[in-house]
Amino acid sequence: MKLAVIGGGSSYTPELVDGLFERLDRIPVTEVWMMDPNLERLEITAGLARRMSERHGSPFTVHHTTDMREAVKGAKYVVTQLRVGGIQARIEDEKLGLRHNIIGQETTGVGGFCCALRTIPRILDIARAMEGLAPGGYLVNFTNPSGIVTEALIKHSKVTSFGLCNIPIGIVMEVVKHLGCKMETVQLDYVGLNHLSWIRHFEVDGKDRTEEVLDKLIEVAHEEWDDPAICESMRAAMRSLRMFLNGYLQYFYATDAALAKIKRKDKTRGEEVVEIEASLFEKYKQKELNEKPPELSKRGGAHYSTAAFYLIDAIENDTRNTQIICTRNNGAIPTFDDDASVEVPSVIGKDGAKAIPQQAPAPVIRGLMQNIKAYESLTVQAAVTGNRETAFQALLEHPLTPDAAGCRALLDDLLEVNRAHLQGTFF
Repeated sequence: MKLAVIGGGSSYTPELVDGLFERLDRIPVTEVWMMDPNLERLEITAGLARRMSERHGSPFTVHHTTDMREAVKGAKYVVTQLRVGGIQARIEDEKLGLRHNIIGQETTGVGGFCCALRTIPRILDIARAMEGLAPGGYLVNFTNPSGIVTEALIKHSKVTSFGLCNIPIGIVMEVVKHLGCKMETVQLDYVGLNHLSWIRHFEVDGKDRTEEVLDKLIEVAHEEWDDPAICESMRAAMRSLRMFLNGYLQYFYATDAALAKIKRKDKTRGEEVVEIEASLFEKYKQKELNEKPPELSKRGGAHYSTAAFYLIDAIENDTRNTQIICTRNNGAIPTFDDDASVEVPSVIGKDGAKAIPQQAPAPVIRGLMQNIKAYESLTVQAAVTGNRETAFQALLEHPLTPDAAGCRALLDDLLEVNRAHLQGTFF
């Protein structure tokens, strides 16, 4: 069985490969194909992946290529973790936000918007290649912004796709840590969009443990939000809503504090990642290294491989268990279009994902959710059509962007910065 990794030159790839070893008895992969346009990085990560496989008795072969079509041909599973424009594009997104005095985070606000415009055409190219070269294959997407990318796949591709993020499983693992239970016994009443979600109830072994878990997570909130002003705002919101909050909600519930924190730093997060990755790749080059190095934890992405192979296990073995992923709404969240991407508990099996119908969101969270969903859908439309006015409308809809005149200037700036990665119809 063939597994393809598009974006195989990513620093995250050893984490993904490491997670596969734990489930090989249930996911019988015999070939791992890694694709990346950056051959230098790809050769380093592929070399490490081969040494990792050899350490485990070579259960699968590792191949690398710069040809996407060669990588996906005949693959049953295609994992996408690409970054169009590389880390430098992320840095430009972050600096763009600072120039316009707004948040330019990787997936939220104008940063996520730029990333989506660059990424969606490439993801759809991969999906089209799969339709012809890997019929019946499954696309597992980690590429940011995952929810918007997933919606593009839902609306413009026939491939069975799943959008993944490590945050839902990270929250589950926090419950496991504090209660000493097993991951499989934890169920979350989790509703929203990717990087915009709320956890309304926690169940463990079928028992409601919401108040206990929520109080504990509020108590240790400083571990999630290390800035006192952000932490204060997030705790205030959680105490009032009696819900746990996705960490990315800091940009909406603590906007001023979050922007101030970004401005105080000497480097953007992207610039920090450049330094972390330079050190990691020097480590990856070492011929004696044949396992995932502990230094990878500095890069972020905890539980990434757990989420990926828990999902693939469910598909491969048709377990029909419940996992929180980005998938087609199909009525799960009332008032949203059926073909909208939502992040909710879903039943996973060989036929794909089926979102479980959710209790209607309370007004206090529904408004922001609908606002961001409108922005996301406009962003997909803009990326697919290359229409400048649709792009302007998407920015205008987002609560973290300037007024209309400011959005026009912002759009002109971001299109020029990203000219090399965007459709000519934008210009």
